[in-house]
Amino acid sequence: MKSLVVGAGFSGAVIANLIATKLNETVLVIDKKDHIAGNCYDYRDTNGIMIHKYGSHIFHTNNEKVWNFIKQFGDFNQYMHKVIAIIDGIETTIPFNFNTLYDVFPQTMAKRLEEKLLEKFEYNKKVPILEFQKQDDEDLKFLANYVYEKVFLHYTTKQWGVSPNDVDGAVTARVPVYLSKDDRYFQDKYQGIPLEGYTKLVENMLNHPNIEVRLNTDYKDITENFDRVFYTGAIDEYFDYELGQLPYRSVNFKFEEYDREFYQKNSVVNYPCNYDFTRIHEYKHYLNDKSDKTVIAKEYSEFFDLGKNERYYPIPKDENTELYNKYLEKSKRLNNVYFLGRLGDYKYYDMDKAILRAIELFEEIA
Repeated sequence: MKSLVVGAGFSGAVIANLIATKLNETVLVIDKKDHIAGNCYDYRDTNGIMIHKYGSHIFHTNNEKVWNFIKQFGDFNQYMHKVIAIIDGIETTIPFNFNTLYDVFPQTMAKRLEEKLLEKFEYNKKVPILEFQKQDDEDLKFLANYVYEKVFLHYTTKQWGVSPNDVDGAVTARVPVYLSKDDRYFQDKYQGIPLEGYTKLVENMLNHPNIEVRLNTDYKDITENFDRVFYTGAIDEYFDYELGQLPYRSVNFKFEEYDREFYQKNSVVNYPCNYDFTRIHEYKHYLNDKSDKTVIAKEYSEFFDLGKNERYYPIPKDENTELYNKYLEKSKRLNNVYFLGRLGDYKYYDMDKAILRAIELFEEIA
């Protein structure tokens, strides 16, 4: 074996496939989990519903290189993601847009706000609420405060476990109002769900005579020598937490099954101001699965606790970035060990960004 890839999620599968196909070299892929596809892992349950075990995953990208690469391994449907939120007891769409404006405010007030927004800003743009605060207009300042409290404040407190004042200011600054009637959550050119699921997509990527996959296998258990190691696990774990542990938020999904066709009218419904969970996922909507029953997952955010739950979101704070950078410096002294992926780079990647990072790393070393 020439190369070892630690982690069988998207990052690891992409780099393994490229080495096997483009360089015609042998690769060993290992994963601590008992399945491939990492946090994108999905499976059909006894009702025939495709369940996303670790929360909803919607593929979207504007990158032609990524799209041309990924569609080699499976066909996608034309699903375009929308998110509903319950604001003041009203079902409406987010990000906050002109449709939301008319859902939550009286008609005359919504009309006045719409006109003021279009006077100041360009149609079809996402404008951070920070920009409204800078305007010398009480209506726009009111709108900024409304969106901050009803959409961002309580949801963020649940998601990150701290007040928004303790979250990186860059996160707050990006809270947008979308000056459009486009209800889609993403505006990317390519969007969809793989028709046979993400697990099958990754399986097709790893299905090559040059690739061997070993599950339930820890990196520390590997005794063979390799010319290169691609490590998609946590960078602080690789160094045995020598400089300290990098903080993450984790997520706990409570699955519930119901004897009815649908639980809610949308795949994801957010609850920014109500309940302890942040949102409810209903998986049937993604591939239009037919069943008399339905399965939902209530999503609860919690702190990552080593050995008890999964790492999900790197916590965006200056001191965490500084700690990661120290590990990054240590990694540069290693010979032919490459870190990538969400945990290796300590970045929250969308799937397309993880794929692009792996492709670009391969091009760099090839």
